[in-house]
Amino acid sequence: MTVEVLILDNEINRTSSGQQLQEAKNAGLAELLLASSEKVGNQQFDRASRLLKECQCLASKTGNSVERVVHYFSEALQERIDRATGEFEQAGYEKRKTVNIDEVTTAPTPDILASYRKVPFSQLIHFTGIQAILENVAEAKRVHVIDLDIRSGVQWTLLMPGLVSRSEPVEFFKITAVGTTMKPVFEDTGDRLMSFAQSIGLPFCYKLIMLSDMLELKHDLFDLDPDEKIAIFGESTLRSLLPLPDRLHYIMQEIRKLNPSIMVVSEVDSNMNSPVFVNRFIEALFYFSAYFDCLDACLKDDPNRLIIESLHFGEAIRNVVAAEGEERTIRNVNIDAWRSFFTLFGMNELEFSSASLYQANLISDKFTCGSSCTVEMNGKALLFCWKGTPINSLSAWKFIREEEDGAKMGDS
Repeated sequence: MTVEVLILDNEINRTSSGQQLQEAKNAGLAELLLASSEKVGNQQFDRASRLLKECQCLASKTGNSVERVVHYFSEALQERIDRATGEFEQAGYEKRKTVNIDEVTTAPTPDILASYRKVPFSQLIHFTGIQAILENVAEAKRVHVIDLDIRSGVQWTLLMPGLVSRSEPVEFFKITAVGTTMKPVFEDTGDRLMSFAQSIGLPFCYKLIMLSDMLELKHDLFDLDPDEKIAIFGESTLRSLLPLPDRLHYIMQEIRKLNPSIMVVSEVDSNMNSPVFVNRFIEALFYFSAYFDCLDACLKDDPNRLIIESLHFGEAIRNVVAAEGEERTIRNVNIDAWRSFFTLFGMNELEFSSASLYQANLISDKFTCGSSCTVEMNGKALLFCWKGTPINSLSAWKFIREEEDGAKMGDS
């Protein structure tokens, strides 16, 4: 037995009661994993591998939430070691099919639907974000929503009834979806939304803009009406462009030319983009530990939980921990980083109304696990948290126009 593994034995031997024993085992297992990551960060690969073997023996993808998290993180750490020591090809990693995480979370598959119904975060994002858009376009006769990653489009079935039930219903509602892959999925989304709009008597048009590269996005691709009010919605969209800063800056410049009245943005709220490996590892570990605990509470006996954890989160953990350079595509940052970024583009952060906050708390309370899910303020943004750990941020923005800048200078 290695000296480091005594960490685990010491934790377990402190108590003998059932629950306390499990808690001690979990704590010891987490310490082993952290010790492994430090050894990897210091390029002490042999010592790290010995610790990881112990982790892998004690952890399991079918165990409790701590054991499952340690299982996926220890696998990712071992892959990082194999990449660094030239064992990558021999270990057979290249034969593994690379999973595009954005694509597997786009189609309305059973695991995605189960997560939407039982895990609160997506509904919190949609109901609260749509409420903000609905208030922003309250007096507009023609409304144009641009969705940067529409996926199933379920969020817009929340907005449509609100547009119809106004004292002065909208004359026309248009959605433009932007995508680079998954064209059949987005086309099916358009068909469903068209049918829903017809069923409630809403004049509606759906347009899909497919691009081979986001650098092809131009503001004149959108069919704009001078009388319409434009709202932009981006859910976990911009972070996918963080590894490609030229594309991200270009898209923001083109969005500015559209002059939207509001831009609602939701992103994962965790700083997984640190250039220092150990810092990035710890941030990711905190985030995914909280999310796995959430899945334990919300999807405990649901067979879709294992699919979500292995296919979605397991691959995400692998990317954050094992990959570097262009291969490391998951580079989540927190709301403070996004706030600094949007300010560079001359954007003002908008405050969510009391109605939006009420909507968020109402949605949280309806879930059986809702007591552990909280809504917190960070400046004007909202953070949706699990037992105090931020999971997603939701913020609303508006570009400052040149005439507004001039007016402010005149007032001063």
